[in-house]
Amino acid sequence: MNVILYIMIFLIGIMFGSFYTLATYRIPKKQDITHTHSYCPNCNAKLGFFELIPILSYIFLGGKCKHCKQKISPRYIIFEVISGITFLLFAIALNLNINSSVMNFIYFIFICLYLTFIFLIGGIDKEKKYIEKSVLLYGAVISILYMIYLYVIEHSSIYRYIIYLILFLVFYIIEHFLQKKWSYTNCILMLLSIMVIFTGEYVVINTIIITLLAISICLLINKFKNRKNNKIETKINDIPFGYFLTISNIIMFLLITFIIS
Repeated sequence: MNVILYIMIFLIGIMFGSFYTLATYRIPKKQDITHTHSYCPNCNAKLGFFELIPILSYIFLGGKCKHCKQKISPRYIIFEVISGITFLLFAIALNLNINSSVMNFIYFIFICLYLTFIFLIGGIDKEKKYIEKSVLLYGAVISILYMIYLYVIEHSSIYRYIIYLILFLVFYIIEHFLQKKWSYTNCILMLLSIMVIFTGEYVVINTIIITLLAISICLLINKFKNRKNNKIETKINDIPFGYFLTISNIIMFLLITFIIS
């Protein structure tokens, strides 16, 4: 029975992954992500039921649109698989099974909501090099719900989380009302505030360390490649810092979950 549960969680994960690919494409374009029917971004043809099945549709269609034969980016299927595996690994890390308490399943749901926040932030930042404010607001909403859960159900102290939420709101108010253009740095600070609420200070500190190391390595590799090919070197401002933060945070959060569970 537990195997069936894990298969279901993996399938839910890949369905979420399919939604993430849609959302990361539409949100920057200010398009609806819930009611508008899925379509091919090249020919605008509406996709049928079998074209919307995660992973399998990509394989059966040979990675091409059924209507215009335009090649579909492999990032779609990669995103779906990674999402499914991530959901599954967190379920395993939490020792989730059919005999688990309702509280364990509720906590897993909060992790899924948080992963949605992380995947959307990282996906959009990688493609567009900016942090989407509507996704940040979503992160604030689920943070408030999570804090209520901790206080009412788990009877945990949430005072330090309130401080991080206040910091988030201060940065958001500054950006929304006082700045003509949103500051990427302040958006990163808001992202870190949400991360701390869900994953804790220790995880976030290590997330930042891993991120800085990963970016340094990427810059060095790009420097050697660009010199060899006589190309312009990649600058630090061109690095999607939020994207690297999200990957590092998922890895650290997953490791800590395995350790403490």
